[in-house]
Amino acid sequence: MFGCQSLGRAKSSIFSTITLAALIFIIYAFTIISNISLQSLTFDAKEISYVRIKSIASRLQLCFMQEEIDQVPKTHQSWSLIPPLDVKKEERIVFLKKPPEFKILYSSNLTKRFHGRVLEFFDLKCEVQFFMTWISPANSFGRRELSCMESLFDVHRRGCLMIISRTMDSVQGYRILKPILDRGYKVRAVAPDLSFLFKSTPAEAWFREIKSGHKDPGEIPLAQNLSNLISLAILYKYGGIYLDTDFFVLKSFKGLRNSIGAQSIDSVSKKWTRLNNAVMVFDMNHPLLFEFMQEFASTFDGNKWGHNGPYLVSRVVENVEGRPGYNFTILPPMAFYPVYWTRIERLFKKPKNWDDSSWVKGQLLQLSGETYGVHLWNKLSSRFKIEEGSILGSLISHHCVICDRIIALDEKKLTKKW
Repeated sequence: MFGCQSLGRAKSSIFSTITLAALIFIIYAFTIISNISLQSLTFDAKEISYVRIKSIASRLQLCFMQEEIDQVPKTHQSWSLIPPLDVKKEERIVFLKKPPEFKILYSSNLTKRFHGRVLEFFDLKCEVQFFMTWISPANSFGRRELSCMESLFDVHRRGCLMIISRTMDSVQGYRILKPILDRGYKVRAVAPDLSFLFKSTPAEAWFREIKSGHKDPGEIPLAQNLSNLISLAILYKYGGIYLDTDFFVLKSFKGLRNSIGAQSIDSVSKKWTRLNNAVMVFDMNHPLLFEFMQEFASTFDGNKWGHNGPYLVSRVVENVEGRPGYNFTILPPMAFYPVYWTRIERLFKKPKNWDDSSWVKGQLLQLSGETYGVHLWNKLSSRFKIEEGSILGSLISHHCVICDRIIALDEKKLTKKW
């Protein structure tokens, strides 16, 4: 291979013409392929504004150019809705207004098509209607999230999953989801229009205050609190099932309606002591969802972890439980939270002896009963490796849909076993 610089001056005009023609052809071909493959997935020109061109010379000293399109440079992908530490309320509000970190707060040509894209997608004869949210960069949507998504489609072959995400509604996000799409499963990432989503709900005024700088977002990452609110609003507007991206599905949700799960119960009275919002199943316009959003807006505190999430749904349900007009079911911990967050590491560990092996078999048998799935408590468990022979390793091996995709577990390979 020789560099382009070795071409003689006499051939420079020929080289320039060939290079320009090749580049135009590649861009034209890419446009056609994108229109066919991405179907309704469209992008604003401003959102794909970074193009990196690499030149490679052939033995004949003719260079061709390969267009490589990145969503954004890596230096811009690490954004998160996290203000600097140890800053005052006024400084947090100023930080909140700085682009591009908080692009999700604002509408664009793409997000203005949000409602139509939602209706179009769920018109695909979906057996079950699922939602997830993803506010982190697309490149952080990793193997664990994909495994949880696979488990959903392994159980719900004709289910539809919409990921409410501005970062995943992109070329990079499409590439991540493509292996699922190629196998015929219905999944789509859609950038939300938050102004539309929160309109005519109790969240509308809160969102307006956040955008205008009249509401302190607090020290907790705003992404976390936004995700909590989006999950409530999306179910209120469209109805369906919301799942956290770290929820591993084991059993069909098809028969569930208007349900939320208890995270813990009192050992004596058996009454729930804490609910959780990692899994919610509700009809459109359900009054409990309205109460959740009302509580979020009126008691928002961006400095207390869980205040606008698990503690919020617990506060509201405690107040409305048993009152007329609210029809919902509280499922026991075994339904969605069979393993408490302080014990989640045990799911990742392989058995070390015969007693451990017996325990693993017993747990797997128990999970095959009344458990709809397992919340993996990713905030804590993200640092744990999934060891071969562990409970989670076994679940993944039996609930994959991309079973030719090799999953690395503790430097070993795990494929589907029946």
